[in-house]
Amino acid sequence: MNDLAQALDLSQEWLWHGFLVFLRVGAIIWLVPGFGEQSVPVRVKLALAIASTMVLAPLIPPFGGAGFNISSLAIFLMTETVAGLLFGIGLRLFVMALQTAGTIAAQSTSLSQILGNTAEPMPAIGHVLLIGGLALAMLSGVHVKFLAYTLHSYDLIAPGTVPDGAALSEWGLRQIADAFALAFRLSAPFIVVSLLYNLTLGAINRAMPQLMVAFVGAPAITAAGMVLLALLSPSILIAWRAAMEAFLLNPAGGLP
Repeated sequence: MNDLAQALDLSQEWLWHGFLVFLRVGAIIWLVPGFGEQSVPVRVKLALAIASTMVLAPLIPPFGGAGFNISSLAIFLMTETVAGLLFGIGLRLFVMALQTAGTIAAQSTSLSQILGNTAEPMPAIGHVLLIGGLALAMLSGVHVKFLAYTLHSYDLIAPGTVPDGAALSEWGLRQIADAFALAFRLSAPFIVVSLLYNLTLGAINRAMPQLMVAFVGAPAITAAGMVLLALLSPSILIAWRAAMEAFLLNPAGGLP
């Protein structure tokens, strides 16, 4: 009976431990690229969160403690969920950067209204880049790197603790700024072509005022945008994947 009581206590402790790990893992799963898309059913996300918890829980030392009660449960519910959302948003910003790059490219090349009716409202170029980026991320093993990333998050933010607000806001602002900078770098060729197109169109209009340059230039910029998309998509996606993998290896960036 004593052995049975000890086994029950141990199983209860590990169940609580698994639940606390699930809080952080589930929040990250909800936002991680590929798994956290709107097109993925909620049941699939839940199954992925449970499976990831079963993999990660044995690797994380129990942190619930023997004196686990309702007050400590409320603290862990808040801190672990916030930590999971924090690290999940850090990864989600890369998806937003790819979408923003596609939007900038589409607006620069007059392709923003072509085939824009998708599951998530965005231009066609953004949708193409997003699907290609997610496929490349999955082929690169983002599901395995995500597990290592989640495990590393416990070293950066200990269970039951909240990072300093000033450092957290600084980290968040830096990640958002880096996401917009990445989007601009990825769409830079389209911006350059758009600038050259408008300068050329302005020069032609000054030289030949009677010519309807818009009717001549619109098909040219559209064709140039499609050619650029076909030629530069591999380089854009590789650069995006490299930036995301660098973040997965070092997500801290000043986080206490």
